[in-house]
Amino acid sequence: MATIVSTPDAQQEAAPGGAPENKTRFLRQMLRLAGSYWNGKRRVKAWSATLLLLLLTIGQVALTVWGNYWNRALYDALEQRSVRRVLVQVAVFALILVSSMVVTAAHLMVKRWLQVDWRAWLTERLAGNWMGEARHYRLLFTQGEHDNPDQRIAEDIRIATESAIGLAHSLTYCILTLGLFVDILWSISGGIDVPGTSVHIPGYMVPLAFIYAILGSVFGWTFGRPLVRTTNALQTAEATFRFGLSRVREHTEAIALMRGEPRERAASSSRFRQIIHEWNRQSFAYLGLISFGTVYGSLLPVLPILVAAPQYISGAMSLGALMQAAQAFERLTSSLSWPVDSIGEIARCRASADRVLSLHEDMQKLDAATKTPDKPQISLERSGQGNLIIEDLCIAEASGRILIEHFNVAIQRGERVLVSGDPAVTGALFKILGGLWTWGGGRVSLPGEGDMLFIAQRPFLPEGTLREAITYPRAPEDFAEADLLRALECAGVNRLAPRLDETDNWEQSLPPRVQQQLGFARVLLLRPAWICMEEATDAFDPGGERQILEMLHRELPDATLLNISFHSGLEPLHSRTLQLNRMNETKVLFGDRRAGNGFH
Repeated sequence: MATIVSTPDAQQEAAPGGAPENKTRFLRQMLRLAGSYWNGKRRVKAWSATLLLLLLTIGQVALTVWGNYWNRALYDALEQRSVRRVLVQVAVFALILVSSMVVTAAHLMVKRWLQVDWRAWLTERLAGNWMGEARHYRLLFTQGEHDNPDQRIAEDIRIATESAIGLAHSLTYCILTLGLFVDILWSISGGIDVPGTSVHIPGYMVPLAFIYAILGSVFGWTFGRPLVRTTNALQTAEATFRFGLSRVREHTEAIALMRGEPRERAASSSRFRQIIHEWNRQSFAYLGLISFGTVYGSLLPVLPILVAAPQYISGAMSLGALMQAAQAFERLTSSLSWPVDSIGEIARCRASADRVLSLHEDMQKLDAATKTPDKPQISLERSGQGNLIIEDLCIAEASGRILIEHFNVAIQRGERVLVSGDPAVTGALFKILGGLWTWGGGRVSLPGEGDMLFIAQRPFLPEGTLREAITYPRAPEDFAEADLLRALECAGVNRLAPRLDETDNWEQSLPPRVQQQLGFARVLLLRPAWICMEEATDAFDPGGERQILEMLHRELPDATLLNISFHSGLEPLHSRTLQLNRMNETKVLFGDRRAGNGFH
């Protein structure tokens, strides 16, 4: 026995941390997702900004090297007590300072432009996919790691793109610094003889820097590994907390009327306690890393001076060379310590990138499942005929349990059909006709002529002016003022005409019946050939319900009406009635139809 929704094995592979193949897979998917930005329509600007950022990074490194040599010259001048040479170095420092300001400012602007442009491209792509083909709705019924998709698009994309470019810059800077300062430190430190032996170690401070950095990286990664898991868990908890608060804001009136504040406070407190729990776990993960980092960082400026001090005391090295060697050692070790220094940001970037990738992958899996030919699903097509034809339709829940099967019906153009029965079955049929529900089997052929307009129980009224809410999804300028006023009058809400240009949260400020009346005003403006309604008049009294249906027949006499309603007494207003009830026995869909078993 199999359900309609398959459990993706890839979820376990996508878990952060751990196996090398997971990290390889993560990098491969991230490069595939990000690579389209540098190879797509924006590639000229993207590559130009990337190359300019690289040149400015090289400039920063060059200024660092210049500063290193300036440091030696300054201390040599101080050692020689030469006022003139000190003043020359002051002038050189001013030049270095101005150059650094210009290069750093230019680098900041280019980096921020690249970060926001990449974010804009990725947001447009992911949000477009999420809101396209009803994926934002169908994802609610599929398994996977795609909770709070709005937070993933709004917040995690920002973190991932900003951190990735910042990390790429710092890594490039460290690699360039490493290459240059190895040569500087090698030439300055000279060689050293191991006491009691004939062993001579050339450039001894270079291997010492590598050993120091490698030991630091090993211990740093050991202490920092838990940070990846705890950061991911904390970001998930934060997103869940924000989502809960936004739900309260969206349903504030209903909660207030039901006196549901104590329950909502309890739920919010529970979600916030999870944040505290994950925060404490992250704090302990930071504790070991910060403790080690403090010791590691404190030794860094002192160690090279102590190591090179014997050469300075013996006169083999000037004070300037000693300070230059100490600074070069620090620069070299800092470059080698990039993994340790960046582990927190890497964890933050990885956690957000994981959340973005999991949403992207789940949408791809959703599309792949829809296109799988051997998987039971409803075939929805648009024919050239003017009728709605349903053949051998099987409607299933997302879990795979069948609600109804072997349903056949043909609805002619101009008919007015009342659909009643089990709400789960009728609601699923409404979603099937709207292209939202694919779980089941059979074939649905939609009419090819005119438009189909779907009216839900509560019409969507976006924030903005009332004019924009009524004409949604079209623009207000698409309709004449007279047509708009006529639609309001026919729907019985002409009293709202003076408020057309007011801005409000209409779903909160208008009662349910008025919202439904505005939905019918929208129908009169759009004048569709087919109207599919699901409990769109449940806020009306029987007399008002009859009036609104008679008005539709009068104003749109040629339109076909498919009305899902459970109110009694509506049969005379329709040409026929369809009664759809749930099956009494429990059946589920086989996952493999190629075996010829069909449904079980």
